[in-house]
Amino acid sequence: MSDLKDRLVARALDEGFSACRICRPGDLPEVPARLEAFLAEGYHGRMGWMAERVAWRADPSALWPEARSVIVLAENYGPSHDPLHVLQRPDRAAISVYAQNRDYHDVVKKRLKRLARWLIAEAGGAVKVFVDTAPVAEKPLGQAAGLGWQGKHTNLVSRELGSWFFIGSVFSTLELPVDAPGRDHCGRCTACQDICPTAAFPAPYRLDARRCISYLTIEHHGPVDPALRPLLGNRIYGCDDCLAVCPWNKFAQVAQEAKYHARDDLLAPRLAELAALDDAAFRAKFSGSPVKRIGRDRFVRNVLYAIGNSRDATLLPVARNLTADPDATVADAARWAVERLLQVANGRDAG
Repeated sequence: MSDLKDRLVARALDEGFSACRICRPGDLPEVPARLEAFLAEGYHGRMGWMAERVAWRADPSALWPEARSVIVLAENYGPSHDPLHVLQRPDRAAISVYAQNRDYHDVVKKRLKRLARWLIAEAGGAVKVFVDTAPVAEKPLGQAAGLGWQGKHTNLVSRELGSWFFIGSVFSTLELPVDAPGRDHCGRCTACQDICPTAAFPAPYRLDARRCISYLTIEHHGPVDPALRPLLGNRIYGCDDCLAVCPWNKFAQVAQEAKYHARDDLLAPRLAELAALDDAAFRAKFSGSPVKRIGRDRFVRNVLYAIGNSRDATLLPVARNLTADPDATVADAARWAVERLLQVANGRDAG
């Protein structure tokens, strides 16, 4: 099987993956207790699906008992620009690096399926492929397989790839040789915790999703807590702050896959233009993008929070135009933005 593994790794790299490691489905003894504590604290917010399928998420071997090996793959999406620069341009929108072009689910899954078909042709067995589409503990599996380690921000970090990579997995009924698990190299660094605008890390290696900007702008339905809105800044879809400041990114490379390179119109789009999108225009602009899944209303809600944080009084007409929006949450966000910008126009601080 060692020869098969060598050929499997070589094939994975040929397919465009950046790294390939292997572990057993049951190599996550610490995950059940951590997940139970996470849910008990309510840190999952409104992501009820995490609690509904907790048995599978806590134990990958329960997801598919016939599986004997998990092939965990990394796919680099490193940016060619500094994602933090746009935060200094308050009239522009900050969109998370991974969402600035094509939906990674589609790109990675195609590679996984090709690799899985190759493995079946070479050695038989049965397979299942996953890329953030099932209750799979992908980050713990990545650490168990040696792709890297879960940093203090809970994301996977690699000494070779930094923070910018997607994770996909192929579950196989074959008994493949495993790799040594990843070792923690965060040391005393707290950069990811220190930069978080909303203090979403109650402790190292623990995340309260209810305060995480990625959760608030993507997963959270309805109005965002008014106390948190000013902290969103101009981040309208996701947040890269804790990833971008990781010192291990000195080893990160720009993505080779062109489908991950930022589209010019999504690198730093104007808030005024995004706020004007109706449902049809939103769908057309974000066709093939992960942004599309949150829908026009949630997206424009986020844009309006950014407009309210911009301190740019010239955006007042844009916000006013949406105060009677048919969606109640959008209308609420528009009224909030108008109130904030009126404070600026009248010489009162809305910081």
